[in-house]
Amino acid sequence: MQDWDPDLYRQFEAERTRPANDLLTHIAIATPQRISDLGCGPGNSTQLLRQRFPHAQLVGVDNSRAMLLSAQQRLPDCEFLEADIHQWQPSEPQDLIYANASLQWLTDHQQLFPSLFAKLAPNGVLAVQMPDNLAEPSHRAMQAVAENGPWQQTLAEAGAVRAKVLTANQYYDLLAPLAEQVDIWRTTYYHPMPSAQAIVDWLRATGLRPFLEPLSGAIRLNFLQDYLKIIEEAYPPQIDGRRVLAFPRLFIVARAPQ
Repeated sequence: MQDWDPDLYRQFEAERTRPANDLLTHIAIATPQRISDLGCGPGNSTQLLRQRFPHAQLVGVDNSRAMLLSAQQRLPDCEFLEADIHQWQPSEPQDLIYANASLQWLTDHQQLFPSLFAKLAPNGVLAVQMPDNLAEPSHRAMQAVAENGPWQQTLAEAGAVRAKVLTANQYYDLLAPLAEQVDIWRTTYYHPMPSAQAIVDWLRATGLRPFLEPLSGAIRLNFLQDYLKIIEEAYPPQIDGRRVLAFPRLFIVARAPQ
């Protein structure tokens, strides 16, 4: 898959950063010394962490060089590391492992979450936020278009799908035997968008990537046109002409024993 596009991702940075900040407000830890921001992207979440914990040793981790370059330009005094989260091994136990809108791209959560939790120091915190929107019209439409067009075989061979995150109950059962405390909640954000095209632009930077990357040229444009038609109907105009994008997200904060 091609590298991420930081500029496209940052078009809706305020909306993307809001859940990152909401996650941060639920972290009851005073002075963590070692923090890792997994899937830091262009550094918007890392910046929140730096502001909250200015004296911590803070490392942003991502597998996208373009995103890391953007993050480093934003926060030149922070350390950034190119690594796959599955393979990531910190040199020391972490006081806070923070993952905002990144772990949903990874598989094997039954193994991943206990593995990340094991990397915490005593009384450390694992804080995770993941989009939980595969059942939303925006994402059902991706699959519908993928299965009805000249690109069907190409996308099927490319495996253009995103694994569904587990349920809140399943994450609780994964972490409760290991943790001192587990807090899980789900929030749906309602984002007023200026147009149906703006919804498509939002998703081109994230959810649509597995469907668009295997395609090129006119085929990709045709895919986007078919997708836009469904989005136009699925998100009708409100009284002021805007379209409201519902965006559910799952939050998990788990604290290790002392």
